[in-house]
Amino acid sequence: MAHNTKHGKKYRQAAALVDESKNYNPHEAVGLVKQVSTTNFDGTVELHMRLGVDPRHADQLVRGVAVLPHGTGRTQRIIAFAQGEKVREAEEAGADVVGGEDLAKRIQEGWLDFDVAVATPDMMGTVGKLGRVLGPRGLMPNPKTGTVTFDIGHAIEEIKKGRVEFRVDRTGIVHVPIGKASFDEQALLDNLTTMVDAVIRARPSGARGTYVRSIALSPTMGPGVPLDVAETSALKAS
Repeated sequence: MAHNTKHGKKYRQAAALVDESKNYNPHEAVGLVKQVSTTNFDGTVELHMRLGVDPRHADQLVRGVAVLPHGTGRTQRIIAFAQGEKVREAEEAGADVVGGEDLAKRIQEGWLDFDVAVATPDMMGTVGKLGRVLGPRGLMPNPKTGTVTFDIGHAIEEIKKGRVEFRVDRTGIVHVPIGKASFDEQALLDNLTTMVDAVIRARPSGARGTYVRSIALSPTMGPGVPLDVAETSALKAS
């Protein structure tokens, strides 16, 4: 009985709109995912891409960043580790909290009220000590994703614009937000295009056979919408 209560009436009504035997073209899918969002608040639209990789092998790890043309619809709280004139640069670019040892101490004491951390390279000695706290939460600044840089103002501006990091999980799936259910269809389609393009470009050297196995869009609450892999992969970011 518990299973039925998990999916309420709204969910079942939304699920009835999705033909599970069909893989939708991207234009249909962005319209449909807006309809099947069952939350009273403005739900997030997530992209799920199942990839033909085994992330346990270093040469099959998929990770990267993309700047979504219409942003994610969510305000990212950004902290910056900086010193000297870089403090002002980070503040002017819009970082919510800027600091050094003091900020590291706050985090060690349990403060985690932020979404993204950036740092200048000369601060990594301080930030490195936070690896056990930030690493498992995916909050550790990393040069590969552009969050460790002397150009800290630019990095913060990009994050504010809609920069999204993606990384394949242990089961070979990339889950990433591409906007909100309230976005218009064209905005979701543009963001979808940019994200799919970025994941395809991030194809690792060790990937063999079919790289993109399946693609779906889903709202925060509501059923997923399967997409046609060939048509979606053919989308090109302008």
